[in-house]
Order: sequence, then C-alpha cells, then structure tokens
Amino acid sequence: MSKSTRTAAGFRRAADAMLRGSAARSVMLRISASAIPADPTEQLGLAVPQFQDIELAPVVFRTAAARLAESKANQRELIVSATAVEALTGLHGFASARALFASAFGVLIDDVLLTITGVTELEAGGAIYAYRIELREAIAEAV
Repeated sequence: MSKSTRTAAGFRRAADAMLRGSAARSVMLRISASAIPADPTEQLGLAVPQFQDIELAPVVFRTAAARLAESKANQRELIVSATAVEALTGLHGFASARALFASAFGVLIDDVLLTITGVTELEAGGAIYAYRIELREAIAEAV
C-alpha cells in the first residue's frame, strides 16, 4: 500500500470518527425504487412511481448560514461520511455519489422531507472524506 493511499484512508477514518463523536445521527435518503421490467404498467408509464428510503449514517445535521437574503426557506446542511456514501452508491448500482444525490427525491429527517439543492465534496490529502449536502425546507404555500 502506498503512502498516499494510507494517508487517504487515514483521513477517511478520522472523518468517520469525528462524525460519530459529534452528535452524529442517521437520516433517510429517498430514492426511486427499481423498475420491474416485466411489468406492463411500468412499460407503458402507467405505474405510480415507487420510492424507497435508505439510511445515511453517520451524518451531522445543522442549520446553514443563509446565502441569499431573499430566500424564505430555511437552509440546512448535512455532513455525510464518504465511506457510507460509497457503500450506498455501489449497493444501489449508481455510477458515482453525484449520480446518487442527483437522482434522490430528497432527505427525510424527523418525518420532514427536505429538497437537495447542492452537493459538495470535502477533500483532504487528495481523498474525499465527506460530502456536504445543502438542503432546503419546502416553502408553505399561503392560501
């Protein structure tokens, strides 16, 4: 194992330990369920879309500083372990973490579904150790 590989693995282990030790929790990532190829209603586009919730852990959930003064939605963010994201990416057949988050419907936190507005890779020593996921609460419609 080369020195750079050991260093990258060390950064990941340290990040995982920090996330677990800093009030980490688990949340659910809502993605679309796999299609059933033999189902005629799916082939015709008549089936109701199905979703599945997959657990993301360890994560740190926090309120983000508002970037836009005109934004009325509360901004939140998650810091997610890269180790956990890569495990989910491979398990569910996504090409990359970016593809996983791009196809996600949102993040379910305490029975509230938040929309993903951005994903940033956090990197040190040439290795991605975590992802920062920007979230937005739904704006309630006034009647």
